Amino acid sequence: MPSDILGRFLAYESSSIFIARLGSAVVASCSLVVVPNLTRGGSPYGLIENVVTHRLYSRRGYGTQILDRAVAAAWDAGCYKVMLLTGSDKAETLRFYLSAGFEQSQTGFQKRRIPVRSP
Repeated sequence: MPSDILGRFLAYESSSIFIARLGSAVVASCSLVVVPNLTRGGSPYGLIENVVTHRLYSRRGYGTQILDRAVAAAWDAGCYKVMLLTGSDKAETLRFYLSAGFEQSQTGFQKRRIPVRSP
């Protein structure tokens, strides 16, 4: 990742990157952005993105641990909800998010400037 991208991300006051490490290996990560809000009495909401677990370390709880930390940080920031979207329709991915305490609800829409990556 180019350092200027990481620097810009970290300079954004309401953003965090959560990393699970095993020794010197990064085994899982996700990002959280706390977004100001005009409704709900001004309570912000959290947006979790970039949830990744290294394939050699999947199914060991690392992804759940970083999601738990990100959600705790969102609650500490006063968020009234935390959202995440996945482009995956794999049953195992959806089960992972459900087992991490997320519910599959609402309807998401997006408009992309850059096309979706091919699998």
